[in-house]
Amino acid sequence: MGSRWQVEKHHDPYYKKAKKEEYRSRASYKLKQLDKKFKILKEGNTVVDLGAAPGGWSQVALEKVGEEGIVVGVDLNRFKKFHEENYYGMRGDFTTPEVQEKIMNIIGGKANVVMSDASPSLSGIKNIDQLRSIDLTNSVIEIAENILENKGNLVIKVFQGPDYKAMLDSLKGKFRKVKTTKPPSSRKKSSEMYVVGLEYKAKKNRKKK
Repeated sequence: MGSRWQVEKHHDPYYKKAKKEEYRSRASYKLKQLDKKFKILKEGNTVVDLGAAPGGWSQVALEKVGEEGIVVGVDLNRFKKFHEENYYGMRGDFTTPEVQEKIMNIIGGKANVVMSDASPSLSGIKNIDQLRSIDLTNSVIEIAENILENKGNLVIKVFQGPDYKAMLDSLKGKFRKVKTTKPPSSRKKSSEMYVVGLEYKAKKNRKKK
């Protein structure tokens, strides 16, 4: 399977495009396409990238936020940091309170955007992998609730499973708009989807039912 993947990779137009345009990952084009469609990132934004390695999404975010913005990238795996002074790379488990506290200290307040292209460690057993995926998704959403400013944006990779609809329904109560999409650069055979939450409704601003 490894050799087949290597062959497919080198024939992948987005892989070639990333090499040519000096992006760290073909995944950069997923965020570029999502941002073009939904206007997620703006100049001057503070952005938190959860599961950042190898840095493809952080790279796009740095371009969009400019010198006045801040990008914080967190991943369990070691990855090459960016040289920009407004980029903060951190190795650690973003689901832990310790790492979340470090993120809060770096951004010094609230984030405008929380994004995650992270995938759980897959076992190959469908039911287990779906549970791991929803656990990771819920962790990202929980962090977003803690650090997103009012009217902030969220973009997250998800895999469809039994809890997918419940997760979407929950998000619809927390954001003014919730969209699901599969950008053109996402491989067709992949079951990944992207959920975009626009204009977060901070808890104090939500209507009581």
